[in-house]
Amino acid sequence: MDFDQIVTFLEVAKQGSFSRAGHKVFRSQPAVSAQIRQLEQEYGERLFDRVGKVVRLTPAGEVLAEYAQRLVTLRNESLRAVADQRQTPRGTLAIGANEATCLYVLPDVFSRYQQLYPKVQITVYRNFSHKILQKIDDGAIDLGIVTLPAQAPSLEVLPIFKDRLMLMVAAGHPLAGRGAVRVEDTLDFPLIFPKTGYTRQVLDKLYRPYRSRVQISMELASVGMIKRFVTANLGASLISASYAADEVKTGDAKLIGLQGVDLWRELGLVWRRDRSLPRAAHAFIDLMAERKKQEKSRPAAR
Repeated sequence: MDFDQIVTFLEVAKQGSFSRAGHKVFRSQPAVSAQIRQLEQEYGERLFDRVGKVVRLTPAGEVLAEYAQRLVTLRNESLRAVADQRQTPRGTLAIGANEATCLYVLPDVFSRYQQLYPKVQITVYRNFSHKILQKIDDGAIDLGIVTLPAQAPSLEVLPIFKDRLMLMVAAGHPLAGRGAVRVEDTLDFPLIFPKTGYTRQVLDKLYRPYRSRVQISMELASVGMIKRFVTANLGASLISASYAADEVKTGDAKLIGLQGVDLWRELGLVWRRDRSLPRAAHAFIDLMAERKKQEKSRPAAR
């Protein structure tokens, strides 16, 4: 058994397909099949069942998959531990965040981080908060940026970003001239909802009493798409204020407060407190803590 076989085995289990796994590990399907056969011969058990075009783990395969994932995690930790023997952070920083955080929060942070630590390669796992927490728990990534609250005894949490949720409308929208509106005032107009995520949960709760009257014209998968359709005056949407700063600055959109509700989105940097982190991850935590400290020391805008 070699480590490449373990990596291939895990990829087949993940993809449910020899051909898709081969694409991921840059091997032909026959080469993938040969690696799996070698593993099955070594363990003396069939590791996968082939049901039509679908490949599934056998009970023996499920047992091996648990150990294989631990081997991969241990290997990654060993590589980072060796790299950490140097004083300057280097190696890889594996971090998870959702799409909006990647687009509107992290670019400036990453720019500063790479100025300080050019030897570190940053890899980003982009997904929803609950998926990021799973990856942290598995040891697949070092750090995650998730929507708070994130409550788990094993997690260390550093709040890093807080933003008000506001109604975004096109400059030509009938509500654009209002400083604030009631939720009821929005019921006469089409609304654009995100398909999933924290803001969708907030919207579902906010409009639950008006379920029979709310006009959901679109459900879109990304903040970028939502903003484009809002500025095209195809509907209003709830959004973190800073995410719409460019559209407001150019005059394409307006942000309106909602009367009677105080809605915020808070992000936190999270990691496993019971797991050793590479120096690169500690450097990122220190950078975020320093930025948070600087923001608190700034005088409030008048």
